[in-house]
Amino acid sequence: MIERVPGQLQNMRALVERSDEEFKNMLRMDRVTFVRLCNLLQNLAGLRNSKHVSIGEKVAMFFIVLAHHTKNMAVKFQFIRSGQTVSKHFHSVLCFVLKLHSLLLVQPQPVPDDSSDPRWQKFTGCLGALDGTHIDVQVPTIDKARYRNRKGQVSVNVLGVCDMNMRFVYVLTGWDGSAANSRVLRDAINRMGGLKVPRGCYYLCDNGYPNCEGFLTPYKGVRYHLSEWSSRRPQNYQEYFNMKHTRARNVIERTFGLLKMRWGILWSPSWYPIKIHNQIVMACCLLHNYIRGEMAVDPLEDGLDQFLENEDSQAGDANIEIIGSLETSPEWTMWRDNRAQQMWNECSTNS
Repeated sequence: MIERVPGQLQNMRALVERSDEEFKNMLRMDRVTFVRLCNLLQNLAGLRNSKHVSIGEKVAMFFIVLAHHTKNMAVKFQFIRSGQTVSKHFHSVLCFVLKLHSLLLVQPQPVPDDSSDPRWQKFTGCLGALDGTHIDVQVPTIDKARYRNRKGQVSVNVLGVCDMNMRFVYVLTGWDGSAANSRVLRDAINRMGGLKVPRGCYYLCDNGYPNCEGFLTPYKGVRYHLSEWSSRRPQNYQEYFNMKHTRARNVIERTFGLLKMRWGILWSPSWYPIKIHNQIVMACCLLHNYIRGEMAVDPLEDGLDQFLENEDSQAGDANIEIIGSLETSPEWTMWRDNRAQQMWNECSTNS
């Protein structure tokens, strides 16, 4: 072991001395952000140097696996470590990242009345958007039927809730791929420590969810998707509302796109047990938030539109009253109609 240590130190030194672009390609962040994360894991989560492996090396091995879905065998040769050491420290760092759960998830801020953002200014009180995404997994044969989604793939259905800056507010992973999005959301708002939506605020979501207090959906049977608005202007208040809705709600699609671009382990099924895989998905979401919060420019955002095009071609405060059910109501439907009519009137006046 002593004879191998110089080689391992040399390997870490070579990693640190790579160009800025190479370092970001390998670990999905720049050196300063990486060092800050190591300090965060040490000072707040409790990660420590072990006898022969430093915190930096542990975290680097962990990121190599997440970013590139690198197998244990390849990591062990790259870092000159045994496969057992790589596996041990991967699971260790995973646990310490999850300890930062409450710190790395963001607290959403409602759209203010004086917002100047053209995507959001029509949705005062909105906290962001939500949707489900499917992550392919490996499960025992006996469980495949319930994890098989409507496209025939074996997956977990992950609920993601994000703010206007493409950072996760809430993530619920673990539901089998056959579960309906509305069922997953119902579980999220009813479980202890789940998604909290203060009365008077709401999230944008698609028609896979009910249009009810706290969750604003578009009009059914009316043009909605962004591609449908490229050659024709809206003709009435419902179409105008749907156009504004899809342009704002698109933030969750872009958030999921960035998440999958960043972490190669989400591209294809891993051989980790389903419980560990769900923890990995959560860790990827938390680290996505960390990177977007620490780096002035997200290095992957420039390629996001192309990534989404390729995907499409292939496929609290105790005094705040919280919404606790997903029940449609005439009052909420009327609220949406009034909001949509107001948007249309403002558009007609300004045009």
